[in-house]
Amino acid sequence: MYNNENNNQQNTHDNIVFDLDLIQKYNLSGPRYTSYPTAVVFNEQYTTANHRKNLLSCFDTTHNKPLSLYFHIPFCDTLCFFCACNKIATKNRSKADVYLDYLEKEIKLQSALIPASRIVEQMHFGGGTPTFLTHEQLRRMMAMIENNFNLLHDDRRDYSIEIDPRAATPETIQLLTDLGFNRFSMGVQDVQEKVQKAVNRIQPIELTQNVIEICRANAAKSINIDLIYGLPHQTLSSFKDTLKQVITLSPDRLSVFNYAHMPHLFSPQKRILESDLPSADEKLAILKMTITNLNAAGYVYIGMDHFAKPDDELAIAQQNGQLQRNFQGYTTHAECDLLAMGVSAISLINNSFSQNVKTLDTYYAQLDQGHIPVVKGYALNQDDSIRKQIIQNLSCHFVLDVGNLESKFSICFDEYFQHEQPQLMMMADDGLLDISSNTITVTPKGRLLIRNICMVFDYHLREQTQKRFSKVI
Repeated sequence: MYNNENNNQQNTHDNIVFDLDLIQKYNLSGPRYTSYPTAVVFNEQYTTANHRKNLLSCFDTTHNKPLSLYFHIPFCDTLCFFCACNKIATKNRSKADVYLDYLEKEIKLQSALIPASRIVEQMHFGGGTPTFLTHEQLRRMMAMIENNFNLLHDDRRDYSIEIDPRAATPETIQLLTDLGFNRFSMGVQDVQEKVQKAVNRIQPIELTQNVIEICRANAAKSINIDLIYGLPHQTLSSFKDTLKQVITLSPDRLSVFNYAHMPHLFSPQKRILESDLPSADEKLAILKMTITNLNAAGYVYIGMDHFAKPDDELAIAQQNGQLQRNFQGYTTHAECDLLAMGVSAISLINNSFSQNVKTLDTYYAQLDQGHIPVVKGYALNQDDSIRKQIIQNLSCHFVLDVGNLESKFSICFDEYFQHEQPQLMMMADDGLLDISSNTITVTPKGRLLIRNICMVFDYHLREQTQKRFSKVI
């Protein structure tokens, strides 16, 4: 498929070089680093009691960091076969009424441990499909949040929601705007009918276009579209057409994910025939074309599957050295504590992770007993904090200031990371890194392989099987 002389190394943008040999060499499985340590490290020794103690330790007049709230709505009315989210497929909207009853209990338990003065600067509804909720249910949920947290009502707010264009009517978008949402994210995945049928998500491009126009008419700050490459029946030609049509919609941000076929972990994927999936070479060709065409259309490669317009807040934050990464992907709100509610939701407060139980029955049972439904978590130690800082710097800004790191944590980098030196040297020899006495810089060749570079510093990965993770490319 490739002619090495012409295609092995191609500048697709000032900050990216696609090198086929290096990509094939390093195309292993690994984390996306929406957290460090990753969620597979969480353990059940971290309990609800630890979570409560951690929240209460922040309950004083000096701790006024803004909050980021996340709410997980697990319901969908149809099952997308590719999906790896924690979701429940049902047409019965009354199930959401019961869920909101219990979510309100959790909101009250959690908010009681948070100073009322703390401003909610960022909020996100994820799922599942948050727009599964009826208008009445959406109003009720926002009232529950408003009654227990200090929400913003001006342009400082960054309140986002994942919407399903198949269910989001003009009235729905208007309601969401009235409720305070100013950022919208929607899954598209692919616009080809054959692909959509194979993954059980029929969504004509005209429908997506209409919803985007309605969002813009309601003064949306930002619109994100998710695409997936590697789905059944995709080809280089078909995905090029998909990308052309999506670029015409002019979203502010694009997330272009590699489909990870792991039916042993996600049972809906068993309905996808492996023989229908594009080959590894075809997927690489799709990726290369995607980067080339998005850059030609003016989008900036942010990192780890994400692209944005140059005037988008993500691109500006990256230029200003203020970009961060968390469970929602890249974010401009690094200073916020993340408090997450709903089944499977993960909080990060005071350098400690807490994850809720994953099933509705257990979630309801815990709340019936008056317990915050935390099932596991993890408190970062000093080593974790050092490695987290490195992974954040590399994944968000492609550079590590070694001197600043040494000063902040009182370490000698070369001594502390003796174990990692051979891998770093190999990556430098391969042209992925430029290493000087005081900085480690990810080269244009290395940016597509940033997950591999971060993996070098992941202490916990040494004890984990890579079968838990998707391919890095």
